[in-house]
Amino acid sequence: MADFGVKVGELRALMENRGKEGISAIENKFGNIEGLLKAIKANATEGLNGNDNADLDARKQAFGINFIPPKPPKPFWVLMWEAAQDVTLIILMVAAIISIVLGMTVEEDKKTSWIEGAAILISICVVIFVTAGNDWSKERQFRSLQTKLDEDQKMPVIRNGESQEVFTKDIVVGDILQLGYGDILPADGIYITGNDLSIDESTLTGETDHIKKSLTRDPMLLSGTSVMEGTCKMVVTAVGPNSQAGIIVSLIEGEEGEDFTEDDGEGVPVANGNKPKAVKPSNKKEKSTDCDS
Repeated sequence: MADFGVKVGELRALMENRGKEGISAIENKFGNIEGLLKAIKANATEGLNGNDNADLDARKQAFGINFIPPKPPKPFWVLMWEAAQDVTLIILMVAAIISIVLGMTVEEDKKTSWIEGAAILISICVVIFVTAGNDWSKERQFRSLQTKLDEDQKMPVIRNGESQEVFTKDIVVGDILQLGYGDILPADGIYITGNDLSIDESTLTGETDHIKKSLTRDPMLLSGTSVMEGTCKMVVTAVGPNSQAGIIVSLIEGEEGEDFTEDDGEGVPVANGNKPKAVKPSNKKEKSTDCDS
């Protein structure tokens, strides 16, 4: 494995900072952007060597792959249980049970009086089964569509000194991305150079104002956010589950109930009572008309 000058947990922690805090974190840890590039063995001009599969594999091994594992699908019996929680069905079940009990204890014709209640129970079971089946089918269709979209999405990346389209799942830490209007960031990264860049971070932070990005204002770029104005080059610093979007997904899916450490040396969460922290909103809503390059 290549000997990088920084661990995945350190990069993940770096991307939790915003604005001036992010600039200070970069300066304290690496000195400047050039120091960060040196630590992850990246080149802002030439990019990575796309023909060096050993280096690309080493980066995936050290920093992870740019893929967020989907939440395991719910078992069919769980879908049936959820369908059975409908208030109307619960009322009908109680009524059917009462009807059966009364039919077998109070009614004169005990041999047939229970049939009405049993018919209601059978109807309820059919409704639950059909509802669960529909939910199961919809979930499979959604997952299939999401997988297709993820596999087909490409981004412009500088490799071997040239711009080329790369599948987002193949992007690794150290890649130099070229971003423009309408692009959705596939990974976390640091702003290198650009022109009047404005980002919509509402999907992650809920902040509705567009955030101006530059080396002197806020160089932290987050996966899942959208470019609303301008262009820039950024160096990828965190991918997949280690990106801010990946951390938020893990929290939403219930993994916040487990104990995590910020870094185990390889970026794999381990138990020690600390949970991964998701991104915090920018502490300043500033407007800028200057350009950084």
